[in-house]
Amino acid sequence: MEQRSTHVCIVGAGIVGLATAYALQQQGHHVTVLERAPGPGTGATGGNGAQLSYSYVQPLADPGIWRMLPKLLLEKESPLALRLRADPAQWSWCLRFLGACNARASSATTQALLALAAESRQAFEAMQAAESLACELHTPGKLVLFPTQQGLDAAARQVALQARMGGAPQHVVDAAEAARIEPALAGHARHIAGAVHTPSESAADARLLCEQLARLLAARGAALRYGTTVQGFERQGGAITGLGTSAGMVRADHYVLASGWESAALARQLGLHIPVYPLKGYSITIDATGTPQAAPRVSVTDSARKVVFARIGERLRVAGMVEIVGRDTRLDPRRIDSLRRSTQEVFAHLPLDGALHPWTGMRPATPTGLPLTGRPRGGPRNLWLQTGHGALGLTLAFGSAQRLVAQMGKA
Repeated sequence: MEQRSTHVCIVGAGIVGLATAYALQQQGHHVTVLERAPGPGTGATGGNGAQLSYSYVQPLADPGIWRMLPKLLLEKESPLALRLRADPAQWSWCLRFLGACNARASSATTQALLALAAESRQAFEAMQAAESLACELHTPGKLVLFPTQQGLDAAARQVALQARMGGAPQHVVDAAEAARIEPALAGHARHIAGAVHTPSESAADARLLCEQLARLLAARGAALRYGTTVQGFERQGGAITGLGTSAGMVRADHYVLASGWESAALARQLGLHIPVYPLKGYSITIDATGTPQAAPRVSVTDSARKVVFARIGERLRVAGMVEIVGRDTRLDPRRIDSLRRSTQEVFAHLPLDGALHPWTGMRPATPTGLPLTGRPRGGPRNLWLQTGHGALGLTLAFGSAQRLVAQMGKA
């Protein structure tokens, strides 16, 4: 049965919002995208880790977090930092997060994320086959490094779990094999016990992808309004009848909150409390044209430092840190220096005397790590959520978009 064409207003022009807009437009819907920033992909998408992590999706809410609590709470240089605030939303989120840090919940989340990631990969590849967007997409594979044998053994169990769930082929390798796979790690190999190698993993420039998607959407009739803030909702009965913005009233058949961590504040205007809280992260972007052999070609995740390294063209994106600090969007120069030092320690021959292009962003996370896609319970019948993707927004965006379109088609 052919799906009825409707007008859908999407709040947020990050990768999640634009992937949703693309999927809706492909089904014949008219789309309006509202974004408070002056352009697309400038929030959590803008300086993200650039990895498409379809196959190794261990959630942050893991039983191992309990061993890390003293470090998390007490050490200033911890890659996971918690600064408690007089904020009920933070306390509620943290308690629910700790409640999800058990083997059963972690296994269930892993299975759900793997299924969504597989759908997302299929949808993203179908989009690329049709559109050929220039976004520095390549498939170099990925190495997840572990400094201790204990950590490597735990990773081996995660690999076995994901294999039973039908995940892509992955291999546990020793330090020497990791350095053979990625020669730029040769000087660091003595500091690790081994790694998990996933040959099928990809990387891309998410902000460039957003810019390309936005142009494509606009060329096909979508309205993209930048520099536009949401001021309030107009309601009648059990539905939203209009969205007040700094550019005037927007009326549509459906409204999608895809504005990352700010979706929670918008939902509260409607009396809804959704479990999405910002996890602050940082990145630097290094020019690797002068010494291409010193920078990795394979994507690398350093599990100890909570830092990822990914090539996007002739640049190296270095991203990491998780700070649970509320609405503090300031860029902390100490965190940027930490990323620089991590890069120097792992890739000693990579010169870091050029511009680092520092960035910070707020990743919208749920306590379990599973994003929120669909109608919120108790909300207006034409309101939809598309948020809570955490650090996996680029990875999960297109699968989440397909799921939302399917649900909207049944409404």
